[in-house]
Amino acid sequence: MKGDPKLIDTLNSLLADELTAINQYMVHAEMCEDWGYGKLHSLIEKRAIKEMIHAERLIGRILFLEGTPIVTDLKHIHIGAEVAKQIDHDHDAEAGAIKAYNEAIILAGEVKDYATRDMLMEILADEDQHIDEIEELQDQIEQMTLPIFLSTLTN
Repeated sequence: MKGDPKLIDTLNSLLADELTAINQYMVHAEMCEDWGYGKLHSLIEKRAIKEMIHAERLIGRILFLEGTPIVTDLKHIHIGAEVAKQIDHDHDAEAGAIKAYNEAIILAGEVKDYATRDMLMEILADEDQHIDEIEELQDQIEQMTLPIFLSTLTN
């Protein structure tokens, strides 16, 4: 089924966001593991895996719409040198993703591609959950202080 070219471009932009997030989250997860924060490593790694699933779904949809998935484009990756910065960078990434998915959902509706719109809405729900989890971590840091927060995350 030939898809709308503007929508395919938008899906490729979302794919670039997801591939960027995967890389950022995997580096953050491995840094946390290296520092001995195994629980935080697992949490971030699970988020990265969810982003991989999003990327896979976007690739599948682009192919279905007879487009070419572009997997070589990445956005700027923001690696935090310490846990609080990592969490802040991850929050920024999720906020950007939520904005981009909302805009893509509007576009999919405008071009009357409701199957793509529904898929994007499902991914958006995951992104909403991700930002909620990140904001919980930010709240915990604020309420407990960073040293106490970090002491709860060791293996």
